[in-house]
Amino acid sequence: MTCLGSIDAGINRREEGAPACRPRGRPRGRADDDTLRIIIAAAREEFLAHGFAATNMASVAQKAGVSTKTMYRLAPTKAELFRKVVSSRMEIFALALDLDPLDALAPEDALAHLLTVFGEMTLGEEATGLYRLAVTEGARFPEVAASFYEAAVEAGGRAIEAWLVRQRDRGIIKLNDLVLASGMLRGMMIMEGQRGALLRQRPLPNRTEIAVRAHACARVFLNGCRPAGPVQPA
Repeated sequence: MTCLGSIDAGINRREEGAPACRPRGRPRGRADDDTLRIIIAAAREEFLAHGFAATNMASVAQKAGVSTKTMYRLAPTKAELFRKVVSSRMEIFALALDLDPLDALAPEDALAHLLTVFGEMTLGEEATGLYRLAVTEGARFPEVAASFYEAAVEAGGRAIEAWLVRQRDRGIIKLNDLVLASGMLRGMMIMEGQRGALLRQRPLPNRTEIAVRAHACARVFLNGCRPAGPVQPA
């Protein structure tokens, strides 16, 4: 099974070796994918430090050590750059989650694993900061709210829905509305911790607390949607 690790640590590993400031201009031979990862890392820092409105594309380019021409070629607008920042987190989520090995686990353990990965992705400092930015600046910049919703909220929901489909097809659970069920699961898993942090009333949960909550949510959810009678193996 894919090792969970830390979602934020995974992002850092992908960007390891990319200092905050590099000489300007694109080094010869560097692939666009590598350049874009450096730009995204710089943009994430700028967005989290200054918000969307106050982030300047030229400052991002300077921090990334690339020309503005290169940056605009790879990310034509600030809104597109924000979308790429959010999407980069979902790429780590996808890499950390392989549904096939989960079929060998008991359903409760498999769902707890899935929810732990999801919780680590959404309840970290960076993810919460990006969510706060989308909420506070979304009215002024609707494209920011839309980008976050599509690239983070809906994408995370689809991953959980895919696992629910497998369990329904195997006869493990009985559900009519998988989208509704996915939303309920995500709400149980992250809403309390996320809301407390956004209102600055409590710290974000640590990895142990996330794992404990994931197991509790899995148990409650599965006990509520098991089909009546004995389950026949698929």
